[in-house]
Amino acid sequence: MRRSLLFLTLCVVSLLVQAQAAPEPGLERYVVVPEQSEARYRVAETFLRDNQFNVAVGRTRKVEGEILVNRRNPAASRVGPIVVDLSTLESDSPRRDNAIRERWLESARFPKATFVSTQLRGAPASYRDGQAVELQVVGDLTIREVTRRVTWQATVRIGGGELRAQAATTIRMTDFGFDPPHILGIVRAENEAKLELDLVARRAGP
Repeated sequence: MRRSLLFLTLCVVSLLVQAQAAPEPGLERYVVVPEQSEARYRVAETFLRDNQFNVAVGRTRKVEGEILVNRRNPAASRVGPIVVDLSTLESDSPRRDNAIRERWLESARFPKATFVSTQLRGAPASYRDGQAVELQVVGDLTIREVTRRVTWQATVRIGGGELRAQAATTIRMTDFGFDPPHILGIVRAENEAKLELDLVARRAGP
């Protein structure tokens, strides 16, 4: 009797594990190709001595993640997790980059930014290869262990087993627990930062 119960329990557990591991029907999995992708920030800054305006741009190819596409019901597609290594961001000023890593963003201490979608807005009823789709990707962005809901404006195109996406959103640095860069008497950055993603992802197995 005990052996029968044990065998039955093992069978149930095995079935549950198989169900959890099985791919969701209708989903295609696309994996981000880092060497062809890029994450960027754009932040306005003012050099105080001569009141000169500038837009600082930092970029990195250290982007990883996946996108699950449902062609029959595109609104059921999912983005993420998309992970960006903030500690590798580089601008035209190594001095700025080092200050951001150590003093403001503290990306040397909190290197990863992560995004996971919760909703797609504006997705078409169905999808065909080569179609450019503009939509809003709503989800949770985590920076410095602080998570906030953000909305990306995105354009997505799929064809030949490859997905290409461009997306942008704007955040406030203080919402994620750090102040904008400000060196007294030298430079002051705005609180708003525009974040941009250029993603290339290739279709993978389920």
